[in-house]
Amino acid sequence: MESIYVFYILLFTVAFLYSSVGHGGASGYLALMAIYAISPEVMKPTALLLNLFVSLISFYQFYRGKHFKWNIFLPLAIASVPMAFAGGLISIEADFYKKILGLLLLIPVIRFLFFANFQTEEIRKNNLFLSILIGSSIGFLSGLIGIGGGIILSPVLLLLKWTDQKQTAAISALFIFVNSFSGLAGHLSKGIQFSPDMISYVAIAFAGGLCGSYFGSLKFNQNILKNTLAIVLLLAGIKLIFT
Repeated sequence: MESIYVFYILLFTVAFLYSSVGHGGASGYLALMAIYAISPEVMKPTALLLNLFVSLISFYQFYRGKHFKWNIFLPLAIASVPMAFAGGLISIEADFYKKILGLLLLIPVIRFLFFANFQTEEIRKNNLFLSILIGSSIGFLSGLIGIGGGIILSPVLLLLKWTDQKQTAAISALFIFVNSFSGLAGHLSKGIQFSPDMISYVAIAFAGGLCGSYFGSLKFNQNILKNTLAIVLLLAGIKLIFT
């Protein structure tokens, strides 16, 4: 019984930290569920559903702060949504899935450790062809693994210098929402399983996302917590890759 309370605390923390930078938190939820030995068939749709709630809250807070840029978001989303649906239709073997997830968990580790205070001095104009290529690639991987894709998109936007930190968070949040919805639709079309504790998961993730997105859209520094989460995700990723 105590372990489930620890799980709930970690779930709240993950939702808080991810939403503070405009992410839905699917990679964190998946890491938690993998540690607790939940099957991939349950993990993927559960993480996508939680993503819907947390990313929408995060998007609202950052959009209200006037950080959103439609011209960056639209080509990415138009390319990613159908590919996320296609990825959601595909089932992969459990051990292979966990190894891919383990590798993907290294991306938010890099994001939190090295891009937490990344400053974009000069904003560049986005490239339409590159946007479509990035959107479709991330979309397919999102549906396949059960993530929203924000953990991959965020460092890409920052490295390309198309957006600053707050704009990246706002765009990533809505990108995660539409991809999670599309990926979940793909899973629904072939039949999926949800945890019987889903209502509790959603309520806790919703609360964590609400708090994290509120503070993240303001001038709030949570680098110590982000570094702690990065270490946890790193350990989870290594565990998934090598076991």
